[in-house]
Amino acid sequence: MKITRITSHAVEIPLKPERRMISALGQHHVSKYVIVRVETDAGIDGVGEATVMERWSGETVWGTVAMIDRILAPRLIGADPHDVAGIDLTMDKATAFNWFAKSAIEMACWDIQGKAAGKPVYDLLGGAVKPREIKCRFSMGAYPPDRARKRAGELVEEGFSTIKVKVGTIPDEDVERVRIVREVIGPDRELVIDANCGWDAPTAISSFERMREFNVALFEQPTTNGDYAALAEVRQAIRPTKTMADDIVFDLAHARECLRNDACDVISVYPGKNGGIRKCCEIISLAERHGVACSIGSNLEFDIATAAMCHVAIASSNVKLDEYPGDILGPDYHEVRIVKEPIRIEGPFVEITDRPGLGIDVDWDIVDQHRLK
Repeated sequence: MKITRITSHAVEIPLKPERRMISALGQHHVSKYVIVRVETDAGIDGVGEATVMERWSGETVWGTVAMIDRILAPRLIGADPHDVAGIDLTMDKATAFNWFAKSAIEMACWDIQGKAAGKPVYDLLGGAVKPREIKCRFSMGAYPPDRARKRAGELVEEGFSTIKVKVGTIPDEDVERVRIVREVIGPDRELVIDANCGWDAPTAISSFERMREFNVALFEQPTTNGDYAALAEVRQAIRPTKTMADDIVFDLAHARECLRNDACDVISVYPGKNGGIRKCCEIISLAERHGVACSIGSNLEFDIATAAMCHVAIASSNVKLDEYPGDILGPDYHEVRIVKEPIRIEGPFVEITDRPGLGIDVDWDIVDQHRLK
């Protein structure tokens, strides 16, 4: 089997007003992402998704289209979609970084493989080690007090038992927001905070100490990108509360540096951020060898990348979602779903099917309707 064509489709879909995101990275009201279609000489197509955000990985929707159409696609025509390692090598030789662009093509190749074999991707990864229904946490924005109070109450009613609150902005406001959420959700639900690289180590430590009384279970990405020593410093200071690395681990080299510095208790992974399903699984395996658990993070994906995340989670024993619930609810944040049969999302639960490949059938009419001009 050979790849005959790769096309990119930039789309723009707004978030539901009640789920618009505010964090240390800024505001996210509209998702401008890229859908990728990989065609083969066997008549089997695969789909992928580049969930790009310039404040996150530095990738823009327009740059991603150019990267795929002009740099990556020409080098991959004639490649075998079963040779994911070879495809990754070709893309890595063509360009540094660009994790989400590469992941979109790579996950489309897994989709093709699964369709050709008549198997879901999680079977290609070694088989399911957990149910296809996954319970998630909810990631709540850095909202003003009244909105935070209202939103926290709604999440309790929707059945969420783990709620993540965005911090990393103005410490006084962050502390008050966390206090309000704890008050609303009560003592029994798990509370997680996420600074998205918004603080240096002293600020993260001092702010956490003001929040310690609110029984925070996990502090996600408290310190700035690239500073593994700072992350390790926070980890030591806030024990026994656990520390998660996310924005600081995009690839295997980052993961090694994080582990070398003994900087975290858990690493947040997902195929888009990590450059693809294969590379994501490499990080999970490396972390497992070092006794560090993994969870699944999010960049507010559509159904395609969400499916890829679920397949990885279901096939990976070191993705410990019972202990560290993930963020796999991206499609439900958006006003429009781009697939014919959306992934089931009900409250905190997301469930993929056992259909071949990623199990996703893109509605290209909807893609055309929301094409970025």
